[in-house]
Amino acid sequence: MLDIKFIRDNLDDVKNSLNKKGYVFDDIEFSKLDERRKGAMTQAQSLQAEKKKASKQIGALIGQGMSPEEAKAQVMSSIDADLSKAEQDAKDAEQALQELLMTIPNVPMAEVPVGKDEDDNVEVLKWGTPAEYTFEPKDHVDLGAPFGLNFDAGALVAGSRFAVMSGPIARLHRAITQFMLNTHIDEHGYEETYVPYLVNRQALEGTGQLPKFEEDLFKIPQAQGEKDLYLIPTAEVPVTNLLRDAVNDTQLPVKKVAHTPCFRSEAGSYGRDTRGMIRQHQFDKVELVQFVRAGDSEAALEELTGHAEAILQKLELPYRKVILCGGDLGFSAAKTYDLEVWLPGQQKYREISSCSTFGDYQARRMQARWRNPETGKPELLHTLNGSGLAVGRTLVAVLENYQEADGSIRIPAALKPYMGGLDRLRAAQ
Repeated sequence: MLDIKFIRDNLDDVKNSLNKKGYVFDDIEFSKLDERRKGAMTQAQSLQAEKKKASKQIGALIGQGMSPEEAKAQVMSSIDADLSKAEQDAKDAEQALQELLMTIPNVPMAEVPVGKDEDDNVEVLKWGTPAEYTFEPKDHVDLGAPFGLNFDAGALVAGSRFAVMSGPIARLHRAITQFMLNTHIDEHGYEETYVPYLVNRQALEGTGQLPKFEEDLFKIPQAQGEKDLYLIPTAEVPVTNLLRDAVNDTQLPVKKVAHTPCFRSEAGSYGRDTRGMIRQHQFDKVELVQFVRAGDSEAALEELTGHAEAILQKLELPYRKVILCGGDLGFSAAKTYDLEVWLPGQQKYREISSCSTFGDYQARRMQARWRNPETGKPELLHTLNGSGLAVGRTLVAVLENYQEADGSIRIPAALKPYMGGLDRLRAAQ
């Protein structure tokens, strides 16, 4: 969440910056709650001081022959009642203010362009040249079917927006995952991390998915008395929360990579990308997460994005890099680069990775800190994450970019060691 002092000292700037995200910040409500909290706390502190002074009055009354119980009742009854009310008022005001702060998005960085949606994102670069075909290129649904990609089977056992992969396509999917993990571990310095696929509400609040985006999540109700759990929408949630509620005496940066399935209800996407694997309820992703000191977060975003780009370059997949405009920027993000891979079957670039810096926004929600050895004092971490990459969409890109006229799929050179040296998938296999 945002620093309350920062908001208080920069009300107009915060309001104007959040307008870039299309969020209307109610500065009047914020100021009202803030003043209510400060007033209640001041009153409680004043009554506490009065209570301390009253102890001398009790002593005097006892000296005059009154019993301790009578003396305390005479002096303290009114003060205790007023103090109890003031402390409750302060508690209620603090809770109301915290609830408001949890709904306020992160402030976008100055360089984030103004815009309403993805059409206003700004292209930074293009890499690679889309291939020219002597035939009409197919999309991944038609290409994958002969190799074991089955959406009817997914619908049979789970419903729409699920897929089953068998045989060659399942092996290719696994090969892509292993290639990504090994590259990030061996070449980019990430530590492989295995995390739960179910998380509690506090974890989702820490990274910003809750309270606003509950409808996008799959909730798993628990037995009475137990806290409900949620299927993870991304490994960002459990991995980032590993440093929650602690002062970490660790050397920065901390760089972690995790491969997990991800689960999203896709609320609000009715009718969008209903064909194929682009928008599924369950998909795999290799996630990159970094924890850095405040002064290093902007450089870390460039580095992390470069690590995701390296996967696309090694696979020789044409892509473009865009910076998201304010209207397309995520709730918790201060700045985001999207990588969009070229899909011949759609004749367009489609998102395959989002890489974001959050500043101290998530860390403040999680109270994730580190001890600065230069000062010996705890400081909030800065967090970053990005897809390195979405495995299913990478599979789609490989199928479509490496297709041949006869329906076979060439295996990218980078994946051959993970495919037993196989150089292509053929329908006759």
